[in-house]
Amino acid sequence: MPPTEPVPFHPLPAPEPPRLVGVELEFMGPSARRAAQALAAGVGGEVVAEDAHAFAVRGSALGDLAVELDLRYAHPQRHGKTLPVRIGPKAAAGLGWLVSGAVPRELIVAPLPVDRLAEVDRILDLLRAAGAHGRGATLFGSLGLHFNIDAPAADLPRITAVMLAFGLMESRLRREIAQGQRRLERHLPPPYPPDFLHRIAAPGYRPGQAQLIDDYLAANPTRDRGLDLLPLLLGLDPARVRAKLPYEKIAARPVFHYRLPQAHPGAADWSIAPDWNRWVAVERLAADAERLAAAASAYRAGDGRNNSAICSSGKMARKIHQNVPQN
Repeated sequence: MPPTEPVPFHPLPAPEPPRLVGVELEFMGPSARRAAQALAAGVGGEVVAEDAHAFAVRGSALGDLAVELDLRYAHPQRHGKTLPVRIGPKAAAGLGWLVSGAVPRELIVAPLPVDRLAEVDRILDLLRAAGAHGRGATLFGSLGLHFNIDAPAADLPRITAVMLAFGLMESRLRREIAQGQRRLERHLPPPYPPDFLHRIAAPGYRPGQAQLIDDYLAANPTRDRGLDLLPLLLGLDPARVRAKLPYEKIAARPVFHYRLPQAHPGAADWSIAPDWNRWVAVERLAADAERLAAAASAYRAGDGRNNSAICSSGKMARKIHQNVPQN
């Protein structure tokens, strides 16, 4: 059988100023130290230990990389102020070793131009060679693939449009990511609540900063969403967000934190490109005011408040999705 042609990475919609994309990818298998050493051997750079379960690879061919155990309590020097219970470095190291068989490791790639995202696929081969594995989820949750896309922090209409476009497309994205597998579907982040989506789909919804933050937090007081806006909102008004979520694991970043996709590092032919291209489809819809308004109108006509699947089958789904760009 001939080799599968690689899927191209679609560009973000034009016109755009240059925007960067950070990538976070979870995997099982090698320790954070072993994975960092494998990356440095393949793409260069110096391995620097932050703690027993977090390692940086500085100055690699892809810029700065990091690998760490995806557990806040394993890194108290970084997350201590937001942990309900504080522990010391020795206890944190021991806890990390204790849970390392069940808790994923996370590869963190510093922001790259879109035309370099294919290089992330290539460093996946290095992790696989070091023993990385996983197929979308563990017994306890998703193996996440997250994109952190530069966002226009001062452009509230643009942020609102992207939030709405994602909400209108979310049911389709979830179906494509889960691939009909209940094992994968049950570990996806909860969708935006229907009442929230109905509210932001209203034709007159043009919130100011305070209203946008309050509306989002009232419906989504958690980072566990497919499009997590908490890092972006925290940067806009830290006091407002922390008053509602004093202990949530958030760092202020002017990004769209797209965390719906699942990672499949154990599949030799798996690429991050299809999931990236699904995000590009969201931004294309957000950038097309006419199509976005038509999709929102179709959603409201289908009484989306009573349909959390956003009319995922039948005539109403076709009416919504005909206004949605394809991947």
